[in-house]
This record gives sequence, C-alpha cells and structure tokens, in this order.
Amino acid sequence: MRKYLQMAKIKMQEGAAYSAWYWAGTASAVMRLLIIYYFWQAVYAKQSTIENINLSTMLTYIVIAMILQGYVGGVGNELSQNIKNGNVSIELMRPYDMIFKLFAMDIGSKIMYFFQGTIPIVVIAYFFLDLNAPPSVGTILLFIVSGICGIWIGTFFDFLVGVLAFWTVNVWGVRVLKESLIVFFSGALVPITLFPDWLQTITEFLPFQAMVFLPVSIYSGLITGTDAYMAIGIQLFWLVFLYVLVRVIWTQALKQITIFGG
Repeated sequence: MRKYLQMAKIKMQEGAAYSAWYWAGTASAVMRLLIIYYFWQAVYAKQSTIENINLSTMLTYIVIAMILQGYVGGVGNELSQNIKNGNVSIELMRPYDMIFKLFAMDIGSKIMYFFQGTIPIVVIAYFFLDLNAPPSVGTILLFIVSGICGIWIGTFFDFLVGVLAFWTVNVWGVRVLKESLIVFFSGALVPITLFPDWLQTITEFLPFQAMVFLPVSIYSGLITGTDAYMAIGIQLFWLVFLYVLVRVIWTQALKQITIFGG
C-alpha cells in the first residue's frame, strides 16, 4: 500500500511542479463558472422556473455538476499511451499491480484538481453566486458517498476505454466519443429530468447518470428520501459491475502481449 501512496504523491508533485499549467487550469475553471452563470441568468430572464426548477436550484446543480465532472475519468489516456508506446510490457514486469498503480496516480491528479479547480469554484460560487446549501448534514453525507461512487464509476469506465488500445491502432476517436457521451448522458450539461421521456428511459440503462446526475441531484434536492438511497444502490451496482468488467477485460487484454527476454 505504501508504494501506491508514494505514486500518488509523485503525481501530485509533478502537477505542482508546472505552476503555469496549474494557474491556467484554475483560471479556466473560473471562466467556465462565469460563463455558466451568465448563460443560465439569460435563460431564466423571462421565466421563474423550468420544469419546476428555479434559477437558484439550477445554478446549484450545474455548478456542482461541473465540479464533479472534473473528477470523472483520468486513467484511460495514460493507459492507452503506455500500450501504444510499448511501455506496458515494462510496467507488467515491475513489482506492483499496474491497475492499482494507474488508480493511485489518478488519485494524485484528482487531489491536485481539488486545490486547482474545486476550491476556487466553491469559494466564488458560494460567496458571489448565492447558491443553495444542502438542507441537512444527512444530505451532505449522502452526497459524499454518492459522489465517491460516481467518481469511481467514471474512473473504471475510462479505464475500459483506454484498454481498447490493445485491439485498436488509436483510441483517440473513441475517447472523444466517450467524453461527448459522458458530458451529455451524465447530466453534466443539464439535469436529465429535462430530457424527453424516451431519452430519460435510455439513460436509466446506462452508467453515465450514476457518474454525475445522481450525486448532484442528491446535493441539490432533486432527489430526496428513499429515492436518494435507491440512487446510491444503483451506483453500487454499476461500481461492482464495472470493476468486475475491468478485471475480466484486463485479463483478456494481457493475452495480447508478447514479452521477449527476461
């Protein structure tokens, strides 16, 4: 376990070493926040609610969704690069589980994003945009549990996309498609409750809503009571299912590797 903690620490140090990129990321997060704020101000200019969602609740949902989306994914790109350049064969001969190594380094990146993107957005949002706070401590705890589940679901799904590099020449196109699907079907752009009924039905059978929509809906009060616990149950199902799928596909992918020498 200590070696994986060290890997996460190294990733954090790497992120902090490039100060220009660090502050550029912070500035980008703040700009996106302002764009979202003024966009929804314009949308609500001539109406007080949209599908029974007022402006304050919508802004709360969108801002928290933007924050959470930044934590979804991450390991797939590095995995596909290791496969493409052949470094995966070297990694597999080292005394650690490569999957755990990728996850550990991804955790390091996410910790850096917490300081780089999350804290500035939270400070600006709650002090200047007048967003809604969760109604109770219980809601906060449910959101934390749901948010962690959503982040890991996104991480496992991203890994599955990255591992496709074992069978394809380039996964860039697949990754672009993946990002588009997650942004749309996860509810990161708008709440899924605003989708047409037929599209909402489709999202119920996909893992994307479990990444962003369910935890953010718990936070913003769109999902409450028993429905909140059912939402977490759905997330736990996808969490277990995708992890098992990661292990199964990884086992099959290793059969594609031929390592010469020691």
